[in-house]
Amino acid sequence: METLQDIKQTIIFEAPIQKVWAKVSNSEGIAAWFMPNDFEAKVGHEFHIQSPFGPSPCKVLEVDEPTKISFSWDTDGWVVTFLLKDLGGKTEFTLIHGGWKSADEVLPKANEKNSVIRERMEYGWINIVNERLLKVVEG
Repeated sequence: METLQDIKQTIIFEAPIQKVWAKVSNSEGIAAWFMPNDFEAKVGHEFHIQSPFGPSPCKVLEVDEPTKISFSWDTDGWVVTFLLKDLGGKTEFTLIHGGWKSADEVLPKANEKNSVIRERMEYGWINIVNERLLKVVEG
């Protein structure tokens, strides 16, 4: 069965890579543009993101300062990755939300099909990255 494509959002910030990294690599920074959490940039660290559906269990999978963070999100196999690329005073930031299953499979927590959730999430990420994170980084 076909699985759904990853969600990808890329933006270029008018800010140096270390400034962007500071906003995406710790609990306080992430809470400012995403959701409350107890994230730590340590591989294997288990934490929770306080989502509208309740706390989501997460685990840090990869940390490569200042270019990459990857963590599992919730119990359905999702993986969220932040990729940062130094453009000399600017930073290219890419968010990838992967680990989607087939379109018709129902996500138990939200009681909706994957295709519906993915579409909703894609719009959510566009807003989160292009507006909220932008404001935190450049504001």
